[in-house]
Amino acid sequence: MTNSNRPSSDPRRRVLLLSDAERPTVSNELHRLRPLLSQHAEIIEIDLQHNRSLADIAADFALVLGGDGSILRAAGQLGFRQIPVVGVNLGKLGFLADLSPSELLNEFPKICQLAYPVVEHLILQCSLLRGEQEIQHGLALNEVSILAGAPFAILEIDLYVDGQWVTTYSGDGLIVSTPVGSTAHNLSAGGPILRKDLRAVVISPISAHTLTIRPVVDSANRTYELRVPRPNPGTSLVMDGQLICSLAAGDRVVVQRAEPTFQMIEVPGHNYYRTLREKLGWGGRLPLADDQTR
Repeated sequence: MTNSNRPSSDPRRRVLLLSDAERPTVSNELHRLRPLLSQHAEIIEIDLQHNRSLADIAADFALVLGGDGSILRAAGQLGFRQIPVVGVNLGKLGFLADLSPSELLNEFPKICQLAYPVVEHLILQCSLLRGEQEIQHGLALNEVSILAGAPFAILEIDLYVDGQWVTTYSGDGLIVSTPVGSTAHNLSAGGPILRKDLRAVVISPISAHTLTIRPVVDSANRTYELRVPRPNPGTSLVMDGQLICSLAAGDRVVVQRAEPTFQMIEVPGHNYYRTLREKLGWGGRLPLADDQTR
């Protein structure tokens, strides 16, 4: 998949190179990889600070060195003009950034030839309404969360789906997660893992005060509205792990499916279940007959 804004006179792919300057391994990897990558593509922008919008740059794809956090920040920088992304893991887990630097060098010529498919993933669009005024707006690749905050008293959150009241959650907060984010905060809160290419969301309570309350999976085509009638002083709206703002009584957090999708170039050999098996330590095996007595 290519960006239609790329000049047709340039035969090479135009690439954004994104990373985090604070990572200790980034400088060495950039120094090693950049001349090798430049043999196959034109690196038109290098951003190591994650502090500017990239939506106005015409590129064929973005190459992100780091971990999943770097990819989340890159998705935010691309905003409503998403382009395909290749993630190179310099971190620990790497659910999204699952290519090693050596694998990147082996696969980069074919990536530049657009030989591999691009898989699209759901992004959430979140608006914070205070009265009739929208005071915050943004995109979330992982999740939108409301966290109780200090003084850490039980928080009540009303959930509405397509304008219909569903229930009131009592606990430490609530998560509305994408399939990509289902292996992040949602998983830690006891929510299910969703296949990354599903068009669904999972609503997971955090430390629910009622044992019958369980995570719910629903269509991404619905409108989800969260209200906190009596927030704590520290009750906050959080998107992809980033604090957005504190919530006031009467605020409405509206979450919908965003028009753009997050696009990842899928390199063969890095399938979904292999990633889960390796990253979550699913290395066990069924017991053999001789093991039954052990």
